[in-house]
Amino acid sequence: MPYDHRKIPTRASALAGALAACAVLAGCGGASQPPKAANAKATSSPTPAPTATPEPTRDKPRAARLLSGRTVVIDPGHNPDNVQHSREINQKVDIGTTRKECDTTGTSTNAGYTEAAFTLDVSHRLRDLLKAQGAKVVLTHDAERPYGPCIDERARIGNAARADAVVSVHADGSGTGNRGFHVILPARVASGAANTSKIVGPSRTLGEAIARHFALATGTAPANYLGSGSGLDVRKDLGGLNLSTVPKVFVECGNMRDPKDAALLTDAAWRQKAAQGIADGIGTYLKG
Repeated sequence: MPYDHRKIPTRASALAGALAACAVLAGCGGASQPPKAANAKATSSPTPAPTATPEPTRDKPRAARLLSGRTVVIDPGHNPDNVQHSREINQKVDIGTTRKECDTTGTSTNAGYTEAAFTLDVSHRLRDLLKAQGAKVVLTHDAERPYGPCIDERARIGNAARADAVVSVHADGSGTGNRGFHVILPARVASGAANTSKIVGPSRTLGEAIARHFALATGTAPANYLGSGSGLDVRKDLGGLNLSTVPKVFVECGNMRDPKDAALLTDAAWRQKAAQGIADGIGTYLKG
């Protein structure tokens, strides 16, 4: 091919072209450089841009302190050894409106799982959940005594602790086909040693919160045999409520005499849900 001298750049024109290329790339040796390939390694760490000072993490463990400074009394219904002390538990005590037996043995499933065993198990789970949130927890008994305590003493324990809330854990012994949980609230009583006028209102608020959260946690429905589907029942014949001077409710977690309810009550995983529902209700009440 013939040689074409027009395609050979002069030294001056080559230098001018190089300078023009540098200008396009924001200047040779200037502040900006051509972008690196995605997988190229940086030769130096860029100076990080200033950031706002983060707020202190003082509230990180806040969930564990939600109930700090609050006192909850848990009353496990009945005592596993009551059955061996029928004479003692049959002695009557004053409940304000009348006299009733010190305590009873409680009910059981048809297979023999006792209410006393159930209530103690749920109470232990409930205690652990509340303590994890910072609450001070008092049990009326922990099966460490031969029987009882009697129903009037159970009330006095909650009163003496100046509890912010007292929950008595139970399971019902109704007929087959009667299913579901319910929360027993104190009626307005002013008789003898009993005067519930100051606790009726807050006890209802506590009971409503527990009923709502118990249903959510366990997936079970309110009792189909009382309370008109509300899961709430008001009574004036229970010494544990009549003699209380602090907000208190009973929770009947289910019916031990119904096979379907009994299957739930005897299941450890379900009992944990029951404890969680009660704990959530207490927490909601105490946090206002």
